[in-house]
Amino acid sequence: MSELTFEQMLEESFKTIRNGEVVDGTVIDVKPDEIILNIGYKADGIITRSEYTNEANADLTTMVSVGDSMTAKVLKVNDGEGQVLLTYKRLAAEKGNERLREAFENHEVLKAPVAQILGGGLSVVIEEARVFIPASLVSDTYEKDLSKYQDQEIEFVISEFNPRRNRVIGDRRQLLVAERARKQSELFARIQAGDRMEGVVKNVTDFGAFIDLGGVDGLLHISEMSWGRVENPKKVFKVGETVEVMIKEIHDTKVALSLKFPESNPWANADDNYAVGNVIDGRVARMTDFGAFIELAPGVDALLHVSQISRAHVDKPSDVLSVGQEITAKIVDLNVAEKKISLSMKALETAGEEAVPQTEGVDEAAKDE
Repeated sequence: MSELTFEQMLEESFKTIRNGEVVDGTVIDVKPDEIILNIGYKADGIITRSEYTNEANADLTTMVSVGDSMTAKVLKVNDGEGQVLLTYKRLAAEKGNERLREAFENHEVLKAPVAQILGGGLSVVIEEARVFIPASLVSDTYEKDLSKYQDQEIEFVISEFNPRRNRVIGDRRQLLVAERARKQSELFARIQAGDRMEGVVKNVTDFGAFIDLGGVDGLLHISEMSWGRVENPKKVFKVGETVEVMIKEIHDTKVALSLKFPESNPWANADDNYAVGNVIDGRVARMTDFGAFIELAPGVDALLHVSQISRAHVDKPSDVLSVGQEITAKIVDLNVAEKKISLSMKALETAGEEAVPQTEGVDEAAKDE
């Protein structure tokens, strides 16, 4: 009788537990693939590797030690072998989902390292609860390769929360858009046309380069890259390099930039440098049927009309000149307001040269080069 009473007392000394109940315990043994807990029940609690972590080949002996206190959730009171099957991972995920629900309702900004790069976006983990950030919500610009985000800590908000359908969606893009808007507002409040500032080349196209001014992208058009002629912007600028630019114009949220600084304007002293009567050297830049355009300096082209090439008759400029050829001519007209200069090679010829055959004139010009 006394022995039965003792067994009954011993049985009653153990608490009762149910499936789904949260219990506290102490680790009494750890194996590579399972953890054994004393949970104050007549049977020990077991946490398998798959119910502790998502790492398929994790060694639990490196993650948990005997004597550690743990909180877990009961999956089965009797796993068929008289032991209690527990889960640590699912309980942690439930707590994490609660944390995400609060963040969703409060529009809280969360921060976490990227745990995995997926085909359609990024996966991050908040307190064992996973959040999926679609590729379209990762950045405020299109990014084809997301691999650079691996293990990078990023900020985001929860834009959709439906754990029952396993849809917890994060959004990083709206934070970047808001930050860009803030920077734009601050920048537009303090800049004006004529200001100079440093920027970083963000993209280069056939028609120009986009320069990041610190939250605002400005366009440096190909026509504003130099006082001279630029054929290919991609040969002049590289993405990532820092350049000093001048703000040419601001229209709403669009900023036009220029590298044509006033102090380097080749027309600034045109009245002196290109006065009528001056004899000047230049290079044939391009030709048409009516004449050749001679580059006197970067940004300064002058017209050598076909009738002013020689006292001898010239049908077309290409008969006696070639692109890149250096020539000497006299300035016969200057219009600074319209940036027009007219040249004459004929004016430098002496009267006696008029009778020289055209072919000989061409040979002499070649010798002068």
